[in-house]
Amino acid sequence: MSSELKNLSSYNKDEVPSGERCSFGIVVSDWNDEITNALLEGAVQTLIEHGTDEKDIHIQHVPGAFELPFGASELSNKKKFDAIICLGCIIQGETRHFEFIADAVANGIMQVSLKEELPVIFGVLTTNTLEQAKERSGGKYGNKGVEAAITALKMSDI
Repeated sequence: MSSELKNLSSYNKDEVPSGERCSFGIVVSDWNDEITNALLEGAVQTLIEHGTDEKDIHIQHVPGAFELPFGASELSNKKKFDAIICLGCIIQGETRHFEFIADAVANGIMQVSLKEELPVIFGVLTTNTLEQAKERSGGKYGNKGVEAAITALKMSDI
């Protein structure tokens, strides 16, 4: 794992723009909810820490990671967000299902972002094991939700 030597969620707070006048949508998968709830908590807390008012954070739940692009598209239709964060967790199984879902989700999120000309942030864990997912959702390697929120703050400032 490339994150083997560090917490990937470490960042310089002085380099992150304020979210004070921003509004964010968050689409979160309910599949693997132990992990995705931790990602959501990290994202929301980070946005608030950087000045975003809690009332300016809209959370939309979807059943699984495959539904994240549609959820992001629906939120983008509201035309009120500075960025949309997609949070999910896809864990490798014994079949190729993982590859198809991970690829479709990544491409779907990118397509929504380009079509809507809106930052749509990929905060989806794609891990080999549940343990790896735990380590990336608040464990020793950080929280991908925090990273996604930082990316959203930076992209909303472009």
